[in-house]
Amino acid sequence: MKTVEFVSYLQNLGVKLWIDGEQLRYRSPKKVITPELKQSLVERKADILKLLRKAHKNTQSDAGSSIQPISREQTIPLSFAQQRLWFIDKMALSSNAYNMPLTLNLVGKLDYVALQKSLNQIIARHETLRTTFSEINGTPVQIVQPPFELQLPKKDLSGLTPSEQITQLQQLLQQENEQIFNLEVDPPIRAQLFQLGTTEHILQITLHHIASDGWSLTVLPKELSAIYTATLFDKPPSLPELPIQYADFAVWQRNYLQGETLESQLNYWKQKLLDLPQLQLPTDHPRPAVETFRGAGIPINIPAALTSKVKQLTQKQGVTLFMTLLAAFKILLSRYSGQESIAVGTPIANRNRSEIEGLIGFFVNSLVMYTDLGGFPSFTEVLNRVKQTALEAYSHQDIPF
Repeated sequence: MKTVEFVSYLQNLGVKLWIDGEQLRYRSPKKVITPELKQSLVERKADILKLLRKAHKNTQSDAGSSIQPISREQTIPLSFAQQRLWFIDKMALSSNAYNMPLTLNLVGKLDYVALQKSLNQIIARHETLRTTFSEINGTPVQIVQPPFELQLPKKDLSGLTPSEQITQLQQLLQQENEQIFNLEVDPPIRAQLFQLGTTEHILQITLHHIASDGWSLTVLPKELSAIYTATLFDKPPSLPELPIQYADFAVWQRNYLQGETLESQLNYWKQKLLDLPQLQLPTDHPRPAVETFRGAGIPINIPAALTSKVKQLTQKQGVTLFMTLLAAFKILLSRYSGQESIAVGTPIANRNRSEIEGLIGFFVNSLVMYTDLGGFPSFTEVLNRVKQTALEAYSHQDIPF
């Protein structure tokens, strides 16, 4: 494994690396750094320091590599991620499929005015939540709107029985999620509040995916809690200033992904995805001519003992739990289909720069994990192949799917 792939692997585990004088320092989530990984860090220390110094030098010498605030007077392009959703929306292929509902159960005495103010502060803080999209000469652009007062309709369900509340609430939540956003006119956020009792409420916030992703759905409630608490005590919230906004990232991304950087990443994926076979899974019904987006979920409970053994295997092989489960999934698909070449699409947060960690916005990208299962490999060998595939994909994750 190349050093750059190893560092990329650590980043995707949530491990942060930096140089302190002549020392290599790291910070990681609990139980992520296994003895094997720690040994690899020790053995690769010199190469990692060299790589980090080179990256720092490039950052210092090339202002274009850092994300800088841009003038809002200029035409602002869409990011690559936004552009693909814009295309899908304009082709009328998505309907409400890209609505992202966030449902929060609020327990305790609620100050409605403070909650509404808090939501509006978040909208003022994150430009992406007040961005609409238009076309200029056939090219989509972002239009950042000034801060506005979000309506927070409130519906009282406290007079219903518990069973009636559940039924009515499910219907109302579903009705809201089925509402379509007009991206040219509507801000990509809506909210409504349901009162279940004197000390219990349900807050539903619906975002369009063009302005949000899974990471954003953890940023928003965290900031909402901090701002709401500060508002109750008439104090400023203790949130760090955002160094940039999403529009700044979109312009930077367009400038970054060109020339040698674009060519290198594009060449990798062209080679990797060349002549990919189509997965032929046996199905009990033919695929419909028109996609319906109707789906279902089947919950599966994995016993604690089995989970523990899987984690032990994961640590022993020096991989992530995702890689272990992906290897098992690919073997399953191979057994069902009888095929040896298996490609699986997977989302990645694509937040590999510190400037964008605290932003609400659409950064997620899709990566294609291709693995050749030919040659009757053992599971350990399959795991090694999947690991190599994942590391390569992580180090080429900037190219938009």
